[in-house]
Amino acid sequence: MRKRVFGYNGRMEFFLTDPDIERLPPADTRLLDLRAEPYPDGKRLRVTLDLTPFQQKPYLELTLTDSAGEVVAETSIVEPVAWGLELTLHLLKPGTTPGDIYKLTVFLSFPDLGEIDRRDLTVEIPSPKV
Repeated sequence: MRKRVFGYNGRMEFFLTDPDIERLPPADTRLLDLRAEPYPDGKRLRVTLDLTPFQQKPYLELTLTDSAGEVVAETSIVEPVAWGLELTLHLLKPGTTPGDIYKLTVFLSFPDLGEIDRRDLTVEIPSPKV
């Protein structure tokens, strides 16, 4: 059993490696879960990603498109240090009608192998509150 560390840098426990966790090689690394929750202001989207434990740090590409296929938010994550990630996407063009539907696409890749896994998620984002 691991001892929990509190105080200065106490939340940095993910750097302490557990030898019992099986880390997968790049070809077997996958996205396990993708969740997205719009903020009430309609201008941001909280995205949560869970990955399989990995031996080599992957690259992640996130793209949010509107119903017309226009990109309204995107980001790249290069070599994440954790298997669980939470981030906020800021919409470049917030929706104008109630219940705008967006598509979030996440690609997991490695420089030498290219795309390994992909997930799509449909998200309804409310109009911004004025």
